[in-house]
Amino acid sequence: MEAYKKWVRENKDYVHSLESLANGFTWLLPERFSQSEIGPEAVTTILGIITAVNEHIIDTAPSRLHVGHAERNSFPYPLCISALKDLETLVEVVAQQYFGDEKKWNYIAIMEASKVLVRLALFRNSGYKMLLHGGETPNDQKQSDASTPQRRSVGFMNPGEQHGNGYLRNNHAQDPWNLEGRALSALNRFGEKARFGEKARTVSDPVWLRRVQHQHAIMEPPTSVVERLTLSTILSEKGLHGALYVVGEVLFITRPLIYVLFIRKYGARSWIPWFLSLAVDFTGMGILSRITSTGGTKEQQFHLSVPEQNEVKRRKLLWALYLMRDPFFSKYTRRRLEVTEKGLERIPVVGLLAAKVVELITGAQTRYTYMSGS
Repeated sequence: MEAYKKWVRENKDYVHSLESLANGFTWLLPERFSQSEIGPEAVTTILGIITAVNEHIIDTAPSRLHVGHAERNSFPYPLCISALKDLETLVEVVAQQYFGDEKKWNYIAIMEASKVLVRLALFRNSGYKMLLHGGETPNDQKQSDASTPQRRSVGFMNPGEQHGNGYLRNNHAQDPWNLEGRALSALNRFGEKARFGEKARTVSDPVWLRRVQHQHAIMEPPTSVVERLTLSTILSEKGLHGALYVVGEVLFITRPLIYVLFIRKYGARSWIPWFLSLAVDFTGMGILSRITSTGGTKEQQFHLSVPEQNEVKRRKLLWALYLMRDPFFSKYTRRRLEVTEKGLERIPVVGLLAAKVVELITGAQTRYTYMSGS
């Protein structure tokens, strides 16, 4: 296993290209979107899980882990979420074939509930940071308005500012008024010189060596203490904005489960689940827009990092999937696709490609997991 991890990390570009090629070919497998498509979906699921495992191996490479990311090793939440998403489609196909269109929603609801539980656990474990790509991408970048002030002493420096001895040399030494920093920098250079440039003396004088090592250990900053935000901290420091933020993220996490439960009750052709799901999305996005815009005190406002701003844009793009969900698709979108296909069928090559694209879109629309956006 270690040899495989090493190979994946050393050839990550090649692995990504191979995975993209393999996943692309799965759309061309025979009997895709047919009644007996368990085989093709099983292949797609296996490839998806392998891709998720490889991404986890690359993401947990020693060179990419640094101070403050130790919580990643506790439980592989992104890997678990990706595996559940890949497995959900296979569960849907198997449940539909063996239990029928109505009872399959019971199993889909179980899968969605599993993802909700894992995402809520990740949301809490990450200090209530916004989930990126549904939790598949770790949100490690520090927000521009850290709610918890970092201790600025040498023993408790900010994780982004710790670079071992280089920090002492570059930052402390550059400040002519920082006498403590200059002293530590000089002592650090002395320790390095004694450690690497005078081997004969260190071997012959173990007591002297122990003193130098002790001084060197004192100069090196210990591991920083990263304080993870709790719900009570967010509510006390952000007030109403903090409560709204948590509610908005919980709505985004639980929206797919709410959608499935109402489909299970009213059916996929009912407008009630469709409108309710859209209302939950609009409410969550409205809350997020409210707490990040002007209003309230400066301390209560949320300032999103660049990855979080991109995540907000991604969530808005997911609204386009409502055009592909029943009953909207059956009443409106399908007709537009058929008209477009007929208009292009007389054009050589383009007509064949358009027909294949419409066929794939129509087939993918029959699967909840392809259009769920979860």
